[in-house]
Amino acid sequence: MIPPLVDAGYRVIAPDLIGFGRSDKPTDRAMYTYANHLGWLTEFVGGLDRPIGGFHVFVQDWGGLLGLRMIAENPSWFDRVVIGNTALPAGEPMGDGFMMWQQMSQAMDPMDCGALLGRACIARDLTDEEMAAYGAPFPDESYLAGAREFPLLVPTSPDDPAVPANQAAWSVWEEWSTPVLTLWTPGDIVLGHLQSTFVDRIPGAAGQPHQTFEPGGHFLQDDRGEDVAAAIVAWLA
Repeated sequence: MIPPLVDAGYRVIAPDLIGFGRSDKPTDRAMYTYANHLGWLTEFVGGLDRPIGGFHVFVQDWGGLLGLRMIAENPSWFDRVVIGNTALPAGEPMGDGFMMWQQMSQAMDPMDCGALLGRACIARDLTDEEMAAYGAPFPDESYLAGAREFPLLVPTSPDDPAVPANQAAWSVWEEWSTPVLTLWTPGDIVLGHLQSTFVDRIPGAAGQPHQTFEPGGHFLQDDRGEDVAAAIVAWLA
């Protein structure tokens, strides 16, 4: 997605979440909490030079669980928002596909992140080099604390500590009038059914040229990245 966005004249910043890039990372799973991740991301984005009007942002998967919270808590930082295959749960179940992934994420041995990305793509096959790049930050189990813990942090029960803050974020989104675009792959067995949640609940999503891409799996930026980038460029223009 980055080259066509840059070619269209945009500066693109794509941060690795703590625990997932090739830099040092905590090995204690207790460090990986929803609150810590949100704090790390907010500190990073808050330190960037903001353009006049605010950032345009694309969020997907945990980029949405974190990004949609961060945006709701710092609305003046952001302008256009593009949402793809993510969720902002506030204690409700996420469906059978997510529950299956949550259980699998704790049982698989080894957890091969490159192979996981490859299997999640439907529209195209990742190359061996791409899968190796996704696996590179995790040479052994000690590096996988974040990847193992993330699925357990999704607030799908009413007593989860993140529920009040996510409910507060939804109260912001339900009044959000700045334009919001959703780009989705319904073939995603985990989150493919959730596009209408954002279209129906966010006022700024009304009348926007929302799109779906088929075929496509969970990681639409890998599966349909050129199409997603083209849709973003056309919308921002």
